[in-house]
Amino acid sequence: MPTATRPHPPVIQGGMGVAVSGWELARAVAGRGQLGVVSGTALDAVLARRLQLGDPGGHMRRALAPFPVPEAAAHVLDRYFVEGGIAPGERMRAMARLRGERGADAELLTVIGNFVEV
Repeated sequence: MPTATRPHPPVIQGGMGVAVSGWELARAVAGRGQLGVVSGTALDAVLARRLQLGDPGGHMRRALAPFPVPEAAAHVLDRYFVEGGIAPGERMRAMARLRGERGADAELLTVIGNFVEV
């Protein structure tokens, strides 16, 4: 049985890196019938920073709401969300980083960061 061929989209957006090829740009491109791409680079750090900056617009918290493990989402919110954002000059909270050996907090933040962005 022959398979139907579909023309490739004339525009494929993406590959611009951390927090540039994000959900907002991919959504805008897809809304025009093209292929929007989300960069997966450092999405753990992107989520943690956006939450510490107060999550303007509430996009991160809204995306966390349907996460299939609510306790994990609540853990990330409790650890990183700062109502109104951190004060000017205040340092961001340190995050666990991925390493060769297992690091449960880093893995959790990476999984949730990717879920939220996509």
